[in-house]
Amino acid sequence: MEWLGSTLLKTFWRPALNSVRTRYHADKTRLVRRYGYEEKLWCGGLLPRTLGKPLPIPEYRPYNPWTEKRAQFGQNDYIDILGPGDLHPVKTLYSVPSWIRGVHGKEYHILLRKKKMWANTGSPQTRPTKWKEMEKRIGYLYRKLNRKTKSGMSNE
Repeated sequence: MEWLGSTLLKTFWRPALNSVRTRYHADKTRLVRRYGYEEKLWCGGLLPRTLGKPLPIPEYRPYNPWTEKRAQFGQNDYIDILGPGDLHPVKTLYSVPSWIRGVHGKEYHILLRKKKMWANTGSPQTRPTKWKEMEKRIGYLYRKLNRKTKSGMSNE
């Protein structure tokens, strides 16, 4: 009986053939992507060329060391030594945000000072994402300081 089943299977059952799309790598055709897109950046040779017109050359401007910014650079560096003594150098930091001015400390202390100064303003309501990111950073630094730094000797 077994031979009957095996002969019937051999005659009627044929394995399903999976057709191979491409047999060799050279036979593959490239899929055209972004049809009609025109590249605006030059990816060709060494010199970029535009369509018939030369590239714009910027106008030459010589270096001027006596502009106001360059001439006054470092003017307040020795104000505490050469001046009358009533002006602290920290007070001359005009372009620095107020919470960074004169701070001696690391990132955690600067962020605590910033949070303290910004808490009474409208920043938590106007910039909630920035406020949340700052609180997350403070929490991370707090945990890191408490876990990774050694505390003083205990009396016990």
